Amino acid sequence: MSVKVDLAAKILFVEQEITYTNATGDTLSTIILNDWNNAYSDKNSPLGKRFSDEFVKTFHLAKKSEIGGTNKLVISDENKTELEWNRDDDQPDLVEIILPQKLLPNQVLHLHLTYQAKIPSDKFTKYGYDDKGGMYLKNWFLAVARYENHSFLKYSNENFDDIANEISDYEIAMSTPANTDLVTDLKIDKIESTYNLLGKNRTDFNIFILKKSDFEQYKNDKIEVYTNLKSKNVNNIQKALIVDRITRFVDEHLGQYPHERITVSQADYEKSPFYGLNQLPSFLSPFTNDFLFEIKFLKTYLNNYLKNSLRLNQRKDNWIFDGLQVYTMMQYIDENYPNSKMMGGLSRFRLLRNYNLTQLPFNEQYSYFYMLMARKNLDQPLGTPKNKLIRFNEQIAGKYRAGLSLRYLADFMGKTEVQNSISKFYTLNTIQAQTDRADFENILKTATPKKIDWFFNTIIDSREIVDYKFGNVSKTNDSVTFTVKNRTNTTVPVSVYGVNKKQVVFKEWLENISTDSTFRFPRKGASKIVLNYNNEIPEYNLRNNWYSLKNFKISNRPIKFVFMKDLEDPYYNQILYVPTVGYNLYDGLTPGLRFHNKTILDKPFVFDVNPMYSPNNQSLIGRFSLLVNQYNRNSDLYNIRYTISGSYMHYAPDAAYSKLNPAIFLRLRESDDFRDNHKQFLSLRSVLVSRENTTIPQSEETVNYNVFNLRYTDTYTEVTKHLSFMTDLQASKSFGKASVEFGFRKLFNDNRQLNVRVFAGTFLYRNTDTDYFSFGLDRPTDYLFDYDYYGRSETTGIFSQQVIIADGGFKSKLSTPFANQWMATTNMSFNVWNWVEVYGDAGFIKNEFRRERFVYDSGIRLNLVTDYFELYFPVYSNNGWEISQPHYNEKIRFVVTLEPKILVNLFTRKWF
Repeated sequence: MSVKVDLAAKILFVEQEITYTNATGDTLSTIILNDWNNAYSDKNSPLGKRFSDEFVKTFHLAKKSEIGGTNKLVISDENKTELEWNRDDDQPDLVEIILPQKLLPNQVLHLHLTYQAKIPSDKFTKYGYDDKGGMYLKNWFLAVARYENHSFLKYSNENFDDIANEISDYEIAMSTPANTDLVTDLKIDKIESTYNLLGKNRTDFNIFILKKSDFEQYKNDKIEVYTNLKSKNVNNIQKALIVDRITRFVDEHLGQYPHERITVSQADYEKSPFYGLNQLPSFLSPFTNDFLFEIKFLKTYLNNYLKNSLRLNQRKDNWIFDGLQVYTMMQYIDENYPNSKMMGGLSRFRLLRNYNLTQLPFNEQYSYFYMLMARKNLDQPLGTPKNKLIRFNEQIAGKYRAGLSLRYLADFMGKTEVQNSISKFYTLNTIQAQTDRADFENILKTATPKKIDWFFNTIIDSREIVDYKFGNVSKTNDSVTFTVKNRTNTTVPVSVYGVNKKQVVFKEWLENISTDSTFRFPRKGASKIVLNYNNEIPEYNLRNNWYSLKNFKISNRPIKFVFMKDLEDPYYNQILYVPTVGYNLYDGLTPGLRFHNKTILDKPFVFDVNPMYSPNNQSLIGRFSLLVNQYNRNSDLYNIRYTISGSYMHYAPDAAYSKLNPAIFLRLRESDDFRDNHKQFLSLRSVLVSRENTTIPQSEETVNYNVFNLRYTDTYTEVTKHLSFMTDLQASKSFGKASVEFGFRKLFNDNRQLNVRVFAGTFLYRNTDTDYFSFGLDRPTDYLFDYDYYGRSETTGIFSQQVIIADGGFKSKLSTPFANQWMATTNMSFNVWNWVEVYGDAGFIKNEFRRERFVYDSGIRLNLVTDYFELYFPVYSNNGWEISQPHYNEKIRFVVTLEPKILVNLFTRKWF
């Protein structure tokens, strides 16, 4: 390639020669080129759709100057005959060249290409131009795609850094503007303003063009490293020692790097950082600065080391990259920091020593992140192609489980056998043009006489969960006899330990436990027996893995009280307690103490009790819930939740209500596509309400009542569009009603957003004269006590101005606020600038003995944080020009939510 760099225009002018030898063994009529830079040219490309699917707005709202693309592409053969080529509309980042004559096996093809590569902003994927006038170039040129199983791989750029190029030799002459530096992992030679770059047997490479280089060079007899990883108060001598230690460790445990130099950049780290519970605010300083730099460098170095060495299909066999990276990181910690904790120096604080979170060994955190997804029934097989994984699995849980799985295999096979197999496989990649999972599997199987088919069939290729527990246990002074129960019918080896005062006195591997099996071993002084003691097996539930052999024990797992939050501790029944504070007008500011068993991992049974004190009424109030989760592993109906909840609070001055709510919730999804944002929910519940009478006596039907509620919700959500549909059926002695609700949101390319909500409801029967159960136009009465009203009985004052979008969804208070026959309304809003929107509501309401009435309102909405903090300023409605009427401040409506969970959901949805 001959490349001229225009930093001002963010364009590379490229003239390229490709010499392609058909080593496929097949006769070719077309050639596929990867043109991943062109993925940035279309917001509906697979890359754009991936961003939208994961609720990332930056690319969709990008300016024209920020996006990239490949322009003015001309392809010709060695005779300068222009060749026909095309792009698929669904994959604009691939170029298919139509060959005028078929290319036979071992025949050579010469191609000449000219094009302009418009480089995108680096804010999308960390690759591209930055705001400092430099560029990080990766996957910017056209290259022949990998040929596998008699066809070219047609992988699109989906921000996975897994381009499938053929192994190639590169010669590049790159002309850069004066007063710029160039850093690369290719061989480099500079002649005036032109850099001559050379790479042998590579699939990809990195180039950094900088106004002034911030990279530092470290070199030993193994490799030459260029890095600009950020660090705080770590001097060059410390960095040099760390880099030297890591490069030698990786060379020893994996093999010799096939190239002379490697880059380890801050951008690479930020693209795939070290996720963990060690991500605490910097002022807490749980780890030393040099340790943080070491972990960052180790992870990023291993990632680049493996990507540039292994000749695997990076998308299909991604678990091997992840497994080798995390397994090697765990080995590094074991050898260099064997006593390090997950939360670093916080484990030494006396106040924190009672927390499993702070005392957990550093390497044990990986299993918790895998378990986080398994307990939510969102884990996926490790062998799943990378583009089919949920983001959390792709970047965190899947990576960690892959490393844990190799550690599991090493513990079963023998660490030496697995280590030798890894080294042998790594060496194979320097010999063969391509490798795949079968090569790795064959090497492992030949390294041991043990049967390890279970590792690939179950641990890698399935999402079957492992869960063993003890059955009957008997003991003598000399022996222990026990039954092991297989709770999930997943047959893999499990280890059993005899432990005495935290010392292992015996360890045995148990195999082929497909049904309940009984074993007997010498006791050797063990005071307890433990399955999977060192957590080498990625097991679903560790809480049933041990049994005390002591003669006197109060409980196999004693109760442990923990303040605030903690990780699950398998050796205790944890009860967490946390101070709470709530507020409503009638109870005032209500302090309380919440008791629950919700650790960071989901549990099959959860209780939550929150007593509070009402200072206004000088009485106890509060709420409680009991929940049982049933997860179906291989069904569209993936979760059934059985709950019973209740609350006791005041709804008016000196008048309290009690609510009891038994319910069943069913959640559905596509069982073969976890990434699909289409979700369905079905809930069945009975709401039993008892209200004390206020100063104005109320009828019995509004004081004590029971409502059966059946609700179905169907949603599809991504950043550019949202669709939802809900049906609701309610039945009680006094009434029966049905309603439907439709929601639509569309985000346009200019950052304009249209929101539409349609509601229609009708009474099926009505045996009451009160409007208590009627449809509310601007403020539902909330007889089911589902909404967080701060002053639910208020008709005047600031608390009456709280708006909750339900039923009619109006913001203006009209003269007819209820409908006791039917209601049909539409709510719309459209933003005119950032969070400033115009809104309009319109519809019909019908009451008995009256004609239907057309109602409408309009105004300005300040959508500061959706569903969390919003303000509505009415302008015009059935009431006329409200903005010019007296007491306008009393017409302003607001949404304020004190529930943190709603805000947290805005940030977590892109991960799950």
